[in-house]
Amino acid sequence: MLSGMLFLFLLTDDHSAGVEFYKQRQFSKSIESLERAVATEKPGTPEYRESAVILGQSYYLTAHLPESTAWLQKAVDNGVRINEVFYMLGNCYIQQREPVKSRAAFAAMFGVPFESAAAHLLTAQFMVRQEFEEFAKTELASALELDPKIPQAHYLLGMMAIFRNELDQGLAEMKQEIAINPDFAMAHYRLGDAYTRREDWDAAIPPLERSVWLNPDYSGPYMLLGKAYFKKKDLGSAEGMLRRAIKMDPANYQAHYMLGQVLMQAGKIEEGRRMLEESQKLRDPAEKR
Repeated sequence: MLSGMLFLFLLTDDHSAGVEFYKQRQFSKSIESLERAVATEKPGTPEYRESAVILGQSYYLTAHLPESTAWLQKAVDNGVRINEVFYMLGNCYIQQREPVKSRAAFAAMFGVPFESAAAHLLTAQFMVRQEFEEFAKTELASALELDPKIPQAHYLLGMMAIFRNELDQGLAEMKQEIAINPDFAMAHYRLGDAYTRREDWDAAIPPLERSVWLNPDYSGPYMLLGKAYFKKKDLGSAEGMLRRAIKMDPANYQAHYMLGQVLMQAGKIEEGRRMLEESQKLRDPAEKR
């Protein structure tokens, strides 16, 4: 049998070679072959559509976003309706600061109207991931104007505010989110998080408890509850919360460190030292510098 590479060398068809190179994750070679192929392929044909898709994906995966955008858009213009294509195209347009075109791609990906509140919200979520916060804020403002009760818009605004340490705004946004979406555990968690950043331990505990009751399988609220109880000198409650956090996330060095501190203050010196030692073993070496 012919080896895979020998098979490729024997291929005389640039299109087929480009597809095979892509499957082998040899994206630069795929681009070379398919750029030759599309020079002779007729737009609208299955071969051209496949070439456009794979060229767009290959350029995307090699971080050549302008070229990726051009080919992914050609694929869409030629009738391609693949979620991965819309996803990559939407992200490309974010990076190139074209929010309207980005929203068009994500609206098509999720099957929602382009000018809908949902389209603005979905686009904002991807913008937040890529740290294009100013664009995201504009999209969220549009989403709320169209639908003042759309879930998660205030949450995203609150997250951005808390990240910037604008805690008053963060608290206000999370409270508005909870009024709209009271069973959203992450909003309660982030509300409690904002209070802990202000060191308002009494105010932090109730929303963190609600977060745990709504989603008992996430370790974050247990961590913050442990910290809040520790600051209030309620060592028994702090110990219980931190042990639950470690049970869910055994590799969390911060939980081990905090529990070590709690145990030391509670007079459980030997176990406390073990926890502190374990926290150092778990800590990312890059964070020790």
